[in-house]
Amino acid sequence: MGARAGIVVTGTEVLTGRVSDRNGPWLAEQLRTLGVDIAGTLVVGDRPADLRWALRSLRDLGVDLIVTSGGLGPTADDLTGEIVAQEQGRPLRLDAVLEERIGAIVADLMARRGWTVSAEATALAVRKQALVPAGASVLGPAGTAPGLVVPIGSGVGPPVVVLPGPPWELQRLWPAAVADPAVLRALADRTELRQETLRLWNTPESEIAETLRELSGRLEGLEITTCLRAGELEVVTRFEPAAQATYDGLVAAFGTAYGGRLFSVDGGTVDDLVAAGLQARGATVATAESCTAGLLAGRLTERAGSSDWVRGGLVVYSNDTKVDLAGVPAALLDRVGAVSAEVALALAQGARERLGADVGVGITGIAGPGGATEGKPVGLVHLCVDAAWGRRSERVVLPGSRHDVRARSVGLAMHLLREVLAP
Repeated sequence: MGARAGIVVTGTEVLTGRVSDRNGPWLAEQLRTLGVDIAGTLVVGDRPADLRWALRSLRDLGVDLIVTSGGLGPTADDLTGEIVAQEQGRPLRLDAVLEERIGAIVADLMARRGWTVSAEATALAVRKQALVPAGASVLGPAGTAPGLVVPIGSGVGPPVVVLPGPPWELQRLWPAAVADPAVLRALADRTELRQETLRLWNTPESEIAETLRELSGRLEGLEITTCLRAGELEVVTRFEPAAQATYDGLVAAFGTAYGGRLFSVDGGTVDDLVAAGLQARGATVATAESCTAGLLAGRLTERAGSSDWVRGGLVVYSNDTKVDLAGVPAALLDRVGAVSAEVALALAQGARERLGADVGVGITGIAGPGGATEGKPVGLVHLCVDAAWGRRSERVVLPGSRHDVRARSVGLAMHLLREVLAP
């Protein structure tokens, strides 16, 4: 077994779901690219006993390195540095040079933001952040909180990399952390760990499970996990280089079994494929959205450079805006209603014509929780992608909350775009 690491994410706001954890997944992927397997990621609140439990639990698993995020700020609940120092058997000591550096950063920050805080309170906060476990390496700081690499002291257990909670600060300090001699020694037994992702559309997990059962005798050396997300099925495989041929056989078997439903064999997302398809054709796209109210246009423009292929989007929530902005005939709305295949097509065509695009997308539906009528339940969505060279339409009844219906509608629209743009 090669090197293994554990991750501790601290913060009651993360534990209770008020803030989504971005650091744990990011750190796990960075460690994997270094050839380090992850034994576990623990999320704990800002309580000393819980943090001690997390550190000791990972230590008991025999990991070679522990990485923590959060708990390095100036407030009373920021206790990670102190608890790690205790667990590693290293007393805290004031680093006067670090204290001066943090003080200068804080003074500049307060001046730029126009904050006024008592000198005594500021000095106490800075002093708290400049307390360093004896023998630890100081990283940064990137913000006001420094990172730390705390070697084994009189206690037991692996070295601990202590990083700040804000993701941009943590990521800036990461290169220095992994270059630290104590970390390099701890991870000396690392090996290459490859990770590849297959993406399938409209494929149930039960079908994948059956395929994997059929292939079970030909998957030695592969660690395969599946995840169903917004109608897409991700098949993520981890393996060492010696199992590359086995993985290639898995990809070939999936290609035979699923054909066009296997839309990505290199980890590329539907967003990647839509952008690439528009660029390859030299085409532009425009949207006219009712129930999703601009969410599709927002997704299309998340990518840098998207102004080269996104013309714009119309939010046409009411019937009169469908008529005025997208050119949907009022008589059509009276005859079939706003939530219909005919109006989805009219919206797609209106987006193309009004915004001068090569491809138009129309979405109309009932996101709920109210608004259902006879024959038109909550979750009913009509979508249409219209281009000079082809058209794709879909009628679906989507489950879940209002948020779910809108989000899944956008995902479905992206896949319809992908299909229309395919070579």
